[in-house]
Amino acid sequence: MRQLDLAITPLPGSASQLGESPFWHPDEAALWWCDIPGRRLSRAAPGLGTVQHWELPADPGCIAPLPGGELLLALRDGLWRYRPGSGLQAHLAPAPYDAASERFNDGRADAHGRLWVGTIYEPRSPARSALYRFDARGLVQMAAGITVSNGLAFSPDGRTLYWSDTTSHTIHAFDLDLGEGSLSRQRVLARFALRDPQQPLARYGGRPDGAAVDAEGCYWVAMFEGARVLRLSPAGEVLAELRLPVRCPTMPCFGGADLRTLYVTTARANRPADALAREPWAGCVLQCRVEVPGLPVNFAHLP
Repeated sequence: MRQLDLAITPLPGSASQLGESPFWHPDEAALWWCDIPGRRLSRAAPGLGTVQHWELPADPGCIAPLPGGELLLALRDGLWRYRPGSGLQAHLAPAPYDAASERFNDGRADAHGRLWVGTIYEPRSPARSALYRFDARGLVQMAAGITVSNGLAFSPDGRTLYWSDTTSHTIHAFDLDLGEGSLSRQRVLARFALRDPQQPLARYGGRPDGAAVDAEGCYWVAMFEGARVLRLSPAGEVLAELRLPVRCPTMPCFGGADLRTLYVTTARANRPADALAREPWAGCVLQCRVEVPGLPVNFAHLP
């Protein structure tokens, strides 16, 4: 496994309680992300040095760009069309679960503009979380049987969908039929060791959280509580490790004009005070330059 020695810096003004769902908007030359418990959207234009924030009425699990400058939001109470500066525009689909114990989590659009979004069952047991597809056929359950849905990403040709269960430390891959939007041939891409209750946190490798795919088809995954991002081959081999100055990375994405800036959202929520004192960048978006560019974001399309 190759160790990546990259210069990592925080994006100014980017602190969140639990940053998630970052994406680079090519038309705006800006980075978007959300803060789930902070109920906030953020937009940074690195070239201008500006950061904007918008408050939300409910927890945002993920966001995806829509044509025309709008966003598709997966909030706790369902899917919404949102216009920055004007707020929620239309309730597109109600939540398909009991919002008292479950919410939407990680998600993104595929090459055909369908939104794929998973859920998190907050009590963690039993395994009630699921993966949904949203398109002209509505919000349809496509997979189930986990507790924390994460790691949604697509191969460069769009024919492989990646999906992880953070709790079981497992990353799955599916074949995706782009025409039908159907899934088949579920298999394990990678599985990581569970944390022993007696194991010091400093020796724990983390569990798979959000992810992104680069132009070579490799899967970059944030290892929550592991203080690192891993680069996996399409076969699941760990090719490289990027050590981070914070314990809890949540999701990477690629941005910049050449898609060679790696951005990583992180968390500070529920971290002990002594840990936060050692990690002043916890909750910030971290950034560094990488050799292989990422894939451009897919825009969602409404039915």
